[in-house]
Amino acid sequence: MDIGTPSWPLLTSVVLAALTLVFFYFSAHPRRRRPNPPPGPKPWPIIGNLNLIGPLPHRSIHSLSQQYGPLIQIRFGPIPIVIASSVAMAEQLLKTHDQCFASRPRTAAGKHTMFSCTSMTWSAYGPFWRLLRKIYLTELFNPKRLESYEKIQIEEMGFLHKGIYASSGKEITVKTHLWNTNLSFISRIVMGRKFSGEPAAALEEFKTMFEKLFFLNGVMDLGDCFPWLGFLDLKGYVKQMKVLGKRFDGFLEEVIGEHEMRRRSVDNLKEKDMVDVLLRLADDPNLEVKLDRTALKGITLELLAGGTESSIVTVEWALSELLRNPETLREATEELDRVVGRERWVEDKDIPHLPYIDAIMKETMRLRPVSPLLTPHLAQEDCEVAGYTIQAGSRVHVSTWTIGRDPTLWDAPEEFRPERFIGKAIDVKGHDFELLPFGSGRRMCPAYVLGLKIIQSYLANIIHGFLWKLPDEMQLKDLDMDEVYGLSTPKKIPLVAIPEPRLPAHLYCG
Repeated sequence: MDIGTPSWPLLTSVVLAALTLVFFYFSAHPRRRRPNPPPGPKPWPIIGNLNLIGPLPHRSIHSLSQQYGPLIQIRFGPIPIVIASSVAMAEQLLKTHDQCFASRPRTAAGKHTMFSCTSMTWSAYGPFWRLLRKIYLTELFNPKRLESYEKIQIEEMGFLHKGIYASSGKEITVKTHLWNTNLSFISRIVMGRKFSGEPAAALEEFKTMFEKLFFLNGVMDLGDCFPWLGFLDLKGYVKQMKVLGKRFDGFLEEVIGEHEMRRRSVDNLKEKDMVDVLLRLADDPNLEVKLDRTALKGITLELLAGGTESSIVTVEWALSELLRNPETLREATEELDRVVGRERWVEDKDIPHLPYIDAIMKETMRLRPVSPLLTPHLAQEDCEVAGYTIQAGSRVHVSTWTIGRDPTLWDAPEEFRPERFIGKAIDVKGHDFELLPFGSGRRMCPAYVLGLKIIQSYLANIIHGFLWKLPDEMQLKDLDMDEVYGLSTPKKIPLVAIPEPRLPAHLYCG
């Protein structure tokens, strides 16, 4: 046998052994599939797609969604931003893959204005957030406690009626009256402090602080997109956040300190407000996660801000739309006269019997959503949605602005037509993805029941109690309907209108 000739059986065995090793290696170390991100515009180097986003991001993203589809990805610097803008995609993110997207990005605003992201809104998904959710649902907003707030709400509503009545025939800034009333109501249930009767300057200063809080929590800060450039603070947002955070810190230290002194000086203290509840929980040694002082301030600020601002924004938008649509306003007053009559104010028991008022509220939430992109979610891991890969670390939004303008869902979507909700089983409780004013899933607003009560009660009563008209020199076409973007989206120019009483005089002075 020629020793230079290979042994074919031996060679075959070696090749087979090598192929077997290769097979097992790649079985144990599978090649990662290349991610297939959602479609979107090609990002520029370094800046990504920031050049495509204008001062009203929800409108810019709406245009991009019309071009690229119901699930798109853009980039703010190196950070992937995914936006769902259809019912099907919203349901995928907020229901089917809810847990994957249940966290929040850590932002400069959350750090500096919301006490190191200790609020329910900005806290990361985990034990601390789960504790907060439990506290909100079982302690602060359970049915029994909500019922206990009704007396306070009725009292503050009386101050609203008197304040507007005193200005009959004069131009008023509607939001100021609504805001002052709601601040007093929310502050009484949260911290036991009554703001009715406070000097106008003090109320206006507090209002400005909250408006700035919502604005700064919605801005696009450079450091959130480019952490290595955050120190530049080119627009001065972080400086404003720090100043505002210190102002709220001083105020909340005073509030918590007063409550602690009262707790020490009174045995068997009856809990009068939410801060009392939070302090009791903070002292509970069995609590799974400790509520420290920073968390107490973050939660208290969120309760004050969220309860005061968001509901009032919806009521102002609703009245603005009604003034632009006199026939709709007439139908609303006719329903109120038929159900309630003209000898009393609207009460909570009346609300289920006012379907047209409910439809006006829903139509306002559809056309003028307070949170047009919902608060951003954070992808905790890679997730496949509709055949696309959403990478871990992506910030994920749901565009309620685009869903509310989808012509496949709504006839004449740019028009204000409350009738579209009459006889329709569409609610705002997170089950129907056509209408998501409070979000859905794990991150849905836990205080939505109280928010709904505030909107329905205020809206029904100001329509029932007053005839409204625009200032004499203003035409309907002159009513400005532009918005300002932030964590909430209020009117850019506040509504100014003239009220006239439509009920017996004694109802305003009781």
